Amino acid sequence: MNEILSRYCPRIEFDSYEDFYDNYRCNVPDNFNFAYDVVDEWARLQPEKLALRWTNDSGDMKSFTFADIKRLSDKAANALLALGVKEGDVVMLILKQRPEVWILMCALMKIGAICIPGTYQLTAKDLEYRCNIAEVKLLVAVDDPDLLKNIANVGQNCGKLEKIAIVAPSGSMASNSAIPAGCLDMCAEIEKAAESFQRIPTETRDPMLIYFSSGTTGMPKMVLHNHSLPLGHIVTAKYWHCVEDNAVHLTQTDSGWAKFAWGKIYGQWICGAAIGVYDTEKFTPQGMLEAVQRLRPVTFCAPATIFRYLIKEDLSGYDFSFIRHTSVAGEPLSPEVYHKLKELTGLEIREGFGQSETSVMAAVFKWLPVKPGSMGKPAPLFGLKLLDENGDVCDDGIVGNMSITCAGKNMYEIEGAGKPSSPGAAAPVIGPSYFPGLFRGYWKDEEITGNCWAQGAYRTGDMAWRDDEGYLWFVGRNDDVIKCSGYRIGPFEVESALMEHPSVLECAVTAAPDSMRGQVVKATIVLARGFSPSDELKRDLQNHVKRVTAPYKYPRIVEFVPELPKTISGKIQRNMIRKKDFNQQP
Repeated sequence: MNEILSRYCPRIEFDSYEDFYDNYRCNVPDNFNFAYDVVDEWARLQPEKLALRWTNDSGDMKSFTFADIKRLSDKAANALLALGVKEGDVVMLILKQRPEVWILMCALMKIGAICIPGTYQLTAKDLEYRCNIAEVKLLVAVDDPDLLKNIANVGQNCGKLEKIAIVAPSGSMASNSAIPAGCLDMCAEIEKAAESFQRIPTETRDPMLIYFSSGTTGMPKMVLHNHSLPLGHIVTAKYWHCVEDNAVHLTQTDSGWAKFAWGKIYGQWICGAAIGVYDTEKFTPQGMLEAVQRLRPVTFCAPATIFRYLIKEDLSGYDFSFIRHTSVAGEPLSPEVYHKLKELTGLEIREGFGQSETSVMAAVFKWLPVKPGSMGKPAPLFGLKLLDENGDVCDDGIVGNMSITCAGKNMYEIEGAGKPSSPGAAAPVIGPSYFPGLFRGYWKDEEITGNCWAQGAYRTGDMAWRDDEGYLWFVGRNDDVIKCSGYRIGPFEVESALMEHPSVLECAVTAAPDSMRGQVVKATIVLARGFSPSDELKRDLQNHVKRVTAPYKYPRIVEFVPELPKTISGKIQRNMIRKKDFNQQP
């Protein structure tokens, strides 16, 4: 029995999906703090238990026990306090996948500060916007030359930013003399700090984490989570990732993305798994495959993009026998990628769905047979429903807005949860009753928060339909659905058809303006190695789509490009393609 997990889940094992959905519960204490109650508890109970196994592009390896993480996060908490960071202050971390990410995230939880993870791909404009709107007090960044240049260009334009600290060299807790002028050496600050640290009282309702939304439309919003988020991710880790106690789990993601919260810290450590870390400077399929061989994860999760690249490689020389469970999220996985990976490796990918605002909302949980292309069935936490424009539940086969309703069975109450919980924090809009794993609102923007909670339900903006067995099928964002000659066409179905063609590495399907039909289907395609753009290939792709799906869905426009526009979290920005096409119409 996992002593930590059993404290929060009165029942851990279930006989079926129905048993799981009906009977899963999560206990939420009013003073839960992941760093104290999970990390430090593992250090007390099993100090030598493996917490982190790290590697990089050079093949270096490092391991950290829970005793190591506790000791270093205690020192880091003392260092942060010495730098003037206090409860309710906002700290941005841009640290790729250095071990310091986990150390500093735990330290910030311990002192009650708010963490904003960021990706190293942020531009100077991105950094300035985030630092100013969130009133960032301390920025801790990795020693990436381009990132440091961007930071230097914006520091003077961020009025609340008091200090900038640098973590260097890569993957080490040692100090580095090459710290830019005016910046602190974060590793040196941690090293000189005292190890002794006493628990600072915090409450579950206190703000803990802010993720900036992907920004596929409009300016990024600040997604605010409190200390209940880690408990929401028990479902993510235990029942979708299927992590195992004392076994390595690898989710491949940068620490600046919400997928990090999903797969690289909270639920995994509650369940007793060790986190596998591939700290890469630039993704390559070969580098990913070699890192997997070194880390030897028992459970593995990656974005769909990574799987799309892997199936184009020669996988015959790699061992995958140690992997017992594979999953995907971030973007839908086309059936062709699922079938090809299973053919090449024997691995069966289980899809999941969620947002920066939530833990896993739907998944092909371990009891369910896989239907390639389906995101599975609803998680037990959220009362997930498909709603139409009037707020009514959609019948099977009807496309609706994936929505969190108030019909869930895992809502909990914390006294004072609707009150401001730190200086300068906007009062959460959602109210005192809510789910572990659900965001508290868009920070400092009650209007947008209120709008997305229309008619008593949180509408995700993602459209899907349900089949007669209760499986959910993704259609697209509500603004991605194409309306052509009276038909409503979901881009994912067309993209899935295109991905079956051997010439297609990646693609994005969008609406393009048409004087007769209003809109037509356009496919923007990145070709696989060995293929070149041609009119003949365009016709072949169009005919291929006509053969494998309804003929009216075929792309009347096909454009070949070297790469697709993506957010900094790696999601395809279909709205950028749409905007360009509609702005160019006569």
